[in-house]
Amino acid sequence: MINKLANRTARITTAVMTTALLTAPALLAQEAGKAAPVKRTVLQAWVLDGGWTMIFIGAAIIGFIALTIYNFMTLTKAKFCPTDLKMALMDHMANCRVRSAIELAASHPSYLGRMVAYALPNIDATRTEDLGRDQIEDAMADFTTNENRKIMTWINFLSVIAQASPMLGLLGTVIGMVGAFGTLRDVGSADPSMLAGDISVALLTTLWGLINAIPTIIVFYVLKNRFANLVAECVHATEEMINAAVATVNADTLYAKIPEGIAV
Repeated sequence: MINKLANRTARITTAVMTTALLTAPALLAQEAGKAAPVKRTVLQAWVLDGGWTMIFIGAAIIGFIALTIYNFMTLTKAKFCPTDLKMALMDHMANCRVRSAIELAASHPSYLGRMVAYALPNIDATRTEDLGRDQIEDAMADFTTNENRKIMTWINFLSVIAQASPMLGLLGTVIGMVGAFGTLRDVGSADPSMLAGDISVALLTTLWGLINAIPTIIVFYVLKNRFANLVAECVHATEEMINAAVATVNADTLYAKIPEGIAV
């Protein structure tokens, strides 16, 4: 009797141990799956989860970088008002060598060189009192109007990107919210795990739209002011050249107005 009971106990113990050994790996795997979720990369978590709208926002970011580099390379003092050219033209005009000044300016590709080459042919030597300043200034105004429109086109593209980026982010937000409410309608319960994808689309697109828009609008105004200052410097330099030529032509008249001394 005791032997039968011992054998039965041994069989039950063996069966329990066998079942435990067979089911343990599955249970451990299940627990491990719950404890260690799938690891996501930074690219997937912060970019790819934003959905297809991120393609357009990414294109806007690339456009911002490219236009910023291009405009900063274009808007330099060397390309607008180089010091060596300014001094050489001033020397020519102070000595009334107008043709030499025009030839020198025409050979230089800078903004100042092209402006002087366009404006100085309007000098009227018969008007010794001002050398036809009004005609020269009209020519300068025409030149700046035509040239500034071309250059400002590339700067204004930054303004377009700055305004479009948050709108693209808002588009992604709307798409994400539409998807989230669609999931609620189909499932009938607010399960966070099922809504996480649509919420990621809504938030990531808004985030990247603002990240691109804020520096873009800042760079736009920086470049716009930089361009305005460079153009103003060129205009001022040209006016100084005209003043130098007028002063040389009317030197005798100007000196005649200055008394040698004042009797007390």
